[in-house]
Amino acid sequence: MIQIRKSEDRGTTDFGWLKSRHSFSFGEYYDPQHHDYGPLRVINDDRVAGGGGFPMHPHRDMEIFSYVVEGSLEHRDSLGHRARIGAGGVQRITAGRGIAHSEYNPSPTEPVHFLQIWIRPRADRLEPSYADRHFDPAEKRNRLRPILSADGREGSLSLAQDAVVSAAILEPGKSLLLEVAPGRRAWLQAVRGRGTLGGQALHAGDGASVDGPERTVLTAEEELEVLWMDLPAE
Repeated sequence: MIQIRKSEDRGTTDFGWLKSRHSFSFGEYYDPQHHDYGPLRVINDDRVAGGGGFPMHPHRDMEIFSYVVEGSLEHRDSLGHRARIGAGGVQRITAGRGIAHSEYNPSPTEPVHFLQIWIRPRADRLEPSYADRHFDPAEKRNRLRPILSADGREGSLSLAQDAVVSAAILEPGKSLLLEVAPGRRAWLQAVRGRGTLGGQALHAGDGASVDGPERTVLTAEEELEVLWMDLPAE
């Protein structure tokens, strides 16, 4: 079964320097119908103004990753990591038994657009860690390119959950067959562009839950960038 979560139905936060849309309950936004989806807990579609950002704050027992769409993001954490991630980059934090981090837009004038996504880990109190990697758009062209996975397939970042997160950029008119096995579920997040999923309209910011077993087709009507998260049913 496929259910579309329309962009305009998401929760909203506007602090001036931060404009965010929430697919699931987060902060002051609470929606009992959209609290989580299996181990998938948060999808925040964030736009941070130049010079803005999130000061140092703690997390624990969560897999947190950011997918940068436009601009760049500057990361620091309590493990001593410092990194700057540009468009096409992915960073992953295993919060484990505890980590603190900050995320800032290093540009004084240009905004940064990124998706921050939280997935519950396979176990609590794991060793905290950080990693990042840039994925060239050519690697995602008309295919699902794993960017995070439990087994690090194809050089993807490791993820402490039985899940595979892939990115794809489809050219207009191109299609992908998407399959969800029995006992699994998946979430599709449209990052930018326009297309259809199983014949249903899909626009930037839309999400879709797909319960297995299921086979469906994703088609781009204009260049379409998506994240596809294959998850345990939990």
